[in-house]
Amino acid sequence: MAPTQSKPVAPSSAAARAHTIRAIVSQLTSIYLRNRNRISRAVYIALFVGLVNRIRSFIVDQKRASAREAAQRAENGGTRSISEGDAADKTKKVGLNREFLRSLMRLLRIVLPGWRTKEMGLLISHSFFLVLRTLISVKVAAMDGAIVKALVKGNGREFLVRIMWWMLLALPATFTNSMLAYHQAELALKYRTRLTQHIHDKYLSKLTFYGLTALDDRIKNPDQLIAVDVTKFSSSLAELYSNLAKPLLDMTIYTIQLSRSVGGEGVLFMSFLVQLSSYVMRALTPPFGKFVADETRLEGEYRFQHSRLIDHSEEVALYAGHEAEKDTLDKGYFTMIKMINYHLRRRFYHGFMEDYVVKYFWGALGLLLCSVPVFVKLPGHVVASMGDRTESFVTNRRLLVSASDAFGRITGSYREVMELAGYTSRVSSLLQVMDDVQAGCFSKKLVSSSGTESNAAVLRGRGKVIESKDIQFIDVPIISPNGDVLVRALSFSLKQGDHLLVVGPNGCGKSSMFRILGGLWPVYGGTVHKPPFSDIFYIPQRPYLSKGSLRQQVIYPDGVRTMQAKGVTDADLLAILRALSLEHLVDVSPDGWDTETEWREAVSSGVQQRLAMARLFYHRPRYAILDECTSSVPLETEKIMYDTAKQLGITLMTVSHRRSLWKYHTHILQFDGQGHYVFTKLDADRRMRLEDEKEDLEVLLRGVPEIERRIKELSAE
Repeated sequence: MAPTQSKPVAPSSAAARAHTIRAIVSQLTSIYLRNRNRISRAVYIALFVGLVNRIRSFIVDQKRASAREAAQRAENGGTRSISEGDAADKTKKVGLNREFLRSLMRLLRIVLPGWRTKEMGLLISHSFFLVLRTLISVKVAAMDGAIVKALVKGNGREFLVRIMWWMLLALPATFTNSMLAYHQAELALKYRTRLTQHIHDKYLSKLTFYGLTALDDRIKNPDQLIAVDVTKFSSSLAELYSNLAKPLLDMTIYTIQLSRSVGGEGVLFMSFLVQLSSYVMRALTPPFGKFVADETRLEGEYRFQHSRLIDHSEEVALYAGHEAEKDTLDKGYFTMIKMINYHLRRRFYHGFMEDYVVKYFWGALGLLLCSVPVFVKLPGHVVASMGDRTESFVTNRRLLVSASDAFGRITGSYREVMELAGYTSRVSSLLQVMDDVQAGCFSKKLVSSSGTESNAAVLRGRGKVIESKDIQFIDVPIISPNGDVLVRALSFSLKQGDHLLVVGPNGCGKSSMFRILGGLWPVYGGTVHKPPFSDIFYIPQRPYLSKGSLRQQVIYPDGVRTMQAKGVTDADLLAILRALSLEHLVDVSPDGWDTETEWREAVSSGVQQRLAMARLFYHRPRYAILDECTSSVPLETEKIMYDTAKQLGITLMTVSHRRSLWKYHTHILQFDGQGHYVFTKLDADRRMRLEDEKEDLEVLLRGVPEIERRIKELSAE
């Protein structure tokens, strides 16, 4: 059988298809290269329109949300009562949300109040140097490429000339860097000054500092917020502007330069990959804003525990409570450290991921992009020699490194923004609570012994305060700090010259009534007629001695200029001290009236009470509230105090259980601690006889069991 002869194989259909595909790709590439500029412009315009539309949608959403919140506030009413503390305790979510933007805008209006301010001028100057620094960076990148080009060509003279120009350019570059650091520090200081002054104005007006701690428990440590958190917010805000504005400007300019060198397509494609990886990084980023808020809160609580120990060091020492206090401090410290360690671990994992993506993944993409002019011939780009190629690669590489660094800072700034959100939340909360306190809107968690629901109606109510010459309470409820209604409706009237003695057991409402009278607490119902705040002077059992000279202890809260404006001299003050047997303080003090010391520690409690009474004689108010203010002075000094006060025309309202004070008062208000009271005129002599008789009867009653026992013994015999 003859062997079979093989036939020639025809070209496969696969090769034909590949040839067709190459032809189509070549044709499309040719069309693209001819219309490259138009396509690039269309893409850029589409991206810009998309960005504008996204911003517009965001603004519309914010306006709708604000309108919904305003409508909700209008439905619910603008106030919260003291019994609604549980709602106030809900923790706000800290993050990049509408609440953060609204709070930040409020703080920005405080630190940047207008265009014609020093802060705005400093911000504009800072922006100018940011632009200048970016332009210098572009020039430095070009000079780096030229230096390497001269080095590759072996041209020593050109190399040295380029080096000299590079050194000259370093002068404005280093000056610009120094100015940026100076501006950032100065901006932080200006922001802090503006914000601190604003907070001080609110905190020390309308008794806000008192209501913030006594009537509202949303702010646990205002000192921490004012002294520490405001500083951190100001520094974070100043840093964030530099860390966002310059990278954004760098990204814009570097991208334009790179698109001219390597083409906009490569830049666009790399930007897409970078943006995609940044989305992944953002999704895996921990809530740094919440971390900052939690750490700052725990640090504030830890500091407060130390401050509390300092304030009550004597009591703790007398009780030998150092071990218990040590346990409390250790618990606060280790709670804070446990939280910080957890946050550090989360930051470690995030830093590892961020460093790898920014430095190495994006760096690899950048090398690929820089190689485009070397391996791909782009229209309009002519590379004549190896030196030109090297110059182009070095320049592009430098621009790309700078752009990558800028984008890395933008990505890293997300963490800084979250930290700023934490500080913004705490500072804004302080301002919001101060506004609520000034508006009479309090929020406090109640621990009422009788149940808060039964007192809710009383706590939500508000009474009237009418300024008048005399004092009158008409159906005014007396509320304790924890929400108990001590007296449902207190009614009494007191005219000037009617001296009132207030007695009753602890927790019956004596101090609460005087706080209402002094304007410290709100009126929850009824009507209060009282003189203005300046006509009422309060002296507690342990008087407050300010930091300052001996003269300032007597005239507090007046200053020396106010004293002089009243026509009071040091001789008048000395006469007041002499009436209270305190003239020796001027003689024994090294600088006389100008001696400054810690007066609370330098003098005894009895001298402190006499200094407080001297302060009363200096101010000569129409009414004086005396809360156990003579407990540490002898009866002779007590008599001088009360007789002198009455001679000066001061109407006295005293809280005391000392019988020796009855004779100085004309009326008595007695609480029984069960929600009832008696207001009547006081006949000191008759009341003294009744009290003596009562004590004699009580002594006899205490002997009744013994007498009965003895009678039983005698009967048994």
